[in-house]
Amino acid sequence: MPIKIPDSLPARATLEAEGVVVMRETDAARQDIRPLRIGLLNLMPDKPKTETQFARLLGATPLQVELSLMQLASHTPRNTPAEHMAAFYRSWDEMRDQRFDGFIVTGAPVETMAFEEVAYWDELRRIFDWSQAHVHSCLTICWGAQAALRHFHGVDKQVLPAKRSGVYAHHLVEPTSAYLRGFADEVDIPVSRWTEVSRAAVDQAPGLKVLLESDEAGLSLIEDAQRRSLHMFNHLEYDGETLRDEYVRDSAKDPSTPQPAHYFPGGDASRAPRNRWRGHAHLLFSNWINQIYQTTPFRLDDIGRTS
Repeated sequence: MPIKIPDSLPARATLEAEGVVVMRETDAARQDIRPLRIGLLNLMPDKPKTETQFARLLGATPLQVELSLMQLASHTPRNTPAEHMAAFYRSWDEMRDQRFDGFIVTGAPVETMAFEEVAYWDELRRIFDWSQAHVHSCLTICWGAQAALRHFHGVDKQVLPAKRSGVYAHHLVEPTSAYLRGFADEVDIPVSRWTEVSRAAVDQAPGLKVLLESDEAGLSLIEDAQRRSLHMFNHLEYDGETLRDEYVRDSAKDPSTPQPAHYFPGGDASRAPRNRWRGHAHLLFSNWINQIYQTTPFRLDDIGRTS
């Protein structure tokens, strides 16, 4: 089934060119079906690129998905035109009475700051609390995952000596997890962060279960079953060239910036990188959507009111 996004969202042209089935709003209105409602709180600087990355993965699932874009009232994006935000995004205050089958919180370029120093930390904490009564299942990414663990479990992050960037091999800690159905024994996952959460801190927090981990790059995917949440510290949603673009950007500021590890063929930055994680990205999102479909209430109004 297709994904339903606004007709004029820039991601539409990219997805249609890739063969992703995208439904027009007028066609969706004629269908007698309840799509899964997925909210995306997009905290990344390049919002159109992030919209495309997540819409691509959500649109590949066999169910009809309706994607709604959310922004913070306490933060004005500097890298996305105001016209784009006004056309396609709504603030949490405007959407707080709505309910969602799934809700995604992205990463944000504030990793090295203390959580309390982030201008929108208080609003994000209110959104996390709101999600417990208005969202059936949450998926948090990178800094968003760290923020959720801090808010709900008091688990803090540590700043790394240098940015961890590259494509790292991960192994399955819980191979029977429904979220890892179809995964290979070893999974390559893009990593791009300045901070990490330690395994020891997670092991001390009740109710958290590590699903994916890397001997070289640390924790990757954690399940918080009590809060119906998945926390992904890394970036399966990345395009093949995303780490390259970040490397070019960082190198312009600091020529000594090291290459992303295990990324460029033969360690040669002039060669085009290969996307080795695309299949597992689709698997994770398909498994997450399937779990939502199997367990979410039929009536949206019942989300947060039934177990």
